Amino acid sequence: MPEQPATSGSAFRPPADQPWRWRLEDADGAEVAVTGDLADQTFPSQGDAESWVGEIWHELADQGVAQVTLFEADREVYGPMSLSA
Repeated sequence: MPEQPATSGSAFRPPADQPWRWRLEDADGAEVAVTGDLADQTFPSQGDAESWVGEIWHELADQGVAQVTLFEADREVYGPMSLSA
């Protein structure tokens, strides 16, 4: 039987040249699926990832994101970090 593709956001693997990503979470730590240009963003560096979330955190909050956790590939770097002002 062929393997089924993963449907959970936690199974998302960023491209090797852009290993940095945010896991977007609600206040309980459950992953939040966002839409549009905010979905599945990956970055070449930690600084790029941090700049991005700093610029669009209000938009993330509008889609139900309460906190974020930063990953480099599969390694959790830090978080959760609240998006509350």
